[in-house]
Amino acid sequence: MPDVAVYEKTPDNKIKLSEIFKGKKGILLGVAGAFTPECSSKHLPGFINKFDELRSKGFDTIVCLSVNDVYAMEAWSENCGAKGKVRFVADPNAEFTQAIHMDKKFPHLGVRTKRFTAIIEDGVFKKVFDEPDGMKVTVSSVDNVIKYLASCSC
Repeated sequence: MPDVAVYEKTPDNKIKLSEIFKGKKGILLGVAGAFTPECSSKHLPGFINKFDELRSKGFDTIVCLSVNDVYAMEAWSENCGAKGKVRFVADPNAEFTQAIHMDKKFPHLGVRTKRFTAIIEDGVFKKVFDEPDGMKVTVSSVDNVIKYLASCSC
């Protein structure tokens, strides 16, 4: 896990995902942007709706990451009802996103986070569900993650 700062809730609240995932089993969602259609209608809602099921499988935390400003991420968090289920962090300069090689240049948007879902244990990426086109919700969906969890000894 790169030791790179991201932001949560306000521009003054710098945090490190390495600290959030230290000693925990968690899920990191990478999305292209707050309020974007696929992110808001397909990717994120699945993890919010199946939060209890994921919790029962031992996940301590779920974090959503995007190359957005912290205010957009906070507004999106409030808008989608994720409070208490998913933490939202902003990577406004794509530093963390580039450090994990999940950056993609999108037409008319610039550099953004590719769509992915990662299973993380104690700060180590154990499995990454990386969307081939960086956009659609197929391999990174909550249902695909749960299917994977049922088939492995993780």
